Amino acid sequence: MTSSSPVDRHVDRPVGRSADPLADRPADRLVDGPDGPDRGDHGDHGGRGARAARLPRPPAFAFPTQTWKEIAHLLANLPVGIACFVFTLVWLSVGLGLAVTVVGLPLLALGLRFSRLLGRFERKRARALLSVHIDEPSPLPYQPGSGFLGRLWTGLRDPVGWRATLYALIRLPWSVVTFAITLTSLFAAWPVLPWIARGLTHVDRAMVRGLLFPSDELERRIAELESDRGTVVDTAAADLRRIERDLHDGAQARLVALAMGLGLAKEKLEEDPEAAAKMVDEAHGEVKLALQELRDLARGIHPAILTDRGLGPALSALAARCTVPVRVEAELSERPAPAIEGIAYFTVSELLQNISKHSGARTAEVDVWRAEDRLLIQVRDDGHGGASTDGGTGLAGLAERLGSVDGLFVVDSPSGGPTTVTAELPWHPAPSPR
Repeated sequence: MTSSSPVDRHVDRPVGRSADPLADRPADRLVDGPDGPDRGDHGDHGGRGARAARLPRPPAFAFPTQTWKEIAHLLANLPVGIACFVFTLVWLSVGLGLAVTVVGLPLLALGLRFSRLLGRFERKRARALLSVHIDEPSPLPYQPGSGFLGRLWTGLRDPVGWRATLYALIRLPWSVVTFAITLTSLFAAWPVLPWIARGLTHVDRAMVRGLLFPSDELERRIAELESDRGTVVDTAAADLRRIERDLHDGAQARLVALAMGLGLAKEKLEEDPEAAAKMVDEAHGEVKLALQELRDLARGIHPAILTDRGLGPALSALAARCTVPVRVEAELSERPAPAIEGIAYFTVSELLQNISKHSGARTAEVDVWRAEDRLLIQVRDDGHGGASTDGGTGLAGLAERLGSVDGLFVVDSPSGGPTTVTAELPWHPAPSPR
């Protein structure tokens, strides 16, 4: 029995076979693991994890959220459009048909109110699905005490309701078109559906902005006038309370004391003439003080110098009474309307009082001039600054009072000073003397 040598064993191996037992494995059975070649199905778990990582991702919806919102809006156009069209057509036809009777006009006004509600619903739908942020229009401006006919006429003249009505009527044909195109594209033109939806919803956005968007200037003007009216009423009521309080606590009290003093002097005139004369002197002093308080009160209502000589001399008189030296420069070739002149005067008066009490300033300046159709007032001081219209201060009241007549009020007062307050009022010329 002959034994084989190592060389013979090497020679006896089949030709073409690799020395590495892994070399004879098919290529697809070898997977690289984290530590090198893995042995197919008999390897460790790292090979199976690597093989799973090479699989493609699971299928998913490729459209972004906004595209799906636009598709939902286009598909909902048809049912919403049909409901709005039928409702609008019914109340409009019945209301116009009965307009010759007593019932028709109230029915039209009621239908316009419901059209407002439909417009609100469509604005919310556009805000949620089309990302179109639209402000809500102002409520109907019913005048207090206008009665049934006044409210009826206001409802019939509602531009927001009529625009919403027009929107409901013209939406139905467009809703049919958008529903048909979107539903067809959802199955037959899937790859280009996002571009189709975006183009169709751009038309929807234009319709919403054109017919359901409140008229900016008119709505803003209505809101401003409502706010200004409240400010004017509150200011007038506060002025009346101030005048009543000043009369009751000042001049009225002195006149009562004067009457009592003269009555006592009359009783003592025969018994003690010297005491009666002294009481008459005291009463004379009370009369002077009462007259001075009445003058101050009248100056607080509307100073005589403002009526007689105009804004420039009146401001100079104000500056003369201020505890801080004030330079006044008024460049006005003509006088403004009395109401504007009075607001300008009391604005400067309160600003100078604030300078005297709170600013710690050594000097101040007041400039008044006209720039086209505006009256400009600028008050400056070299005080410590820190003035602000926040916190319900007197400056906030001035800003509200100027805003009630379409004016502006700007405070520039950094900490450490100086302070510059600019007031702007509309220019209305004074009426010509008759």
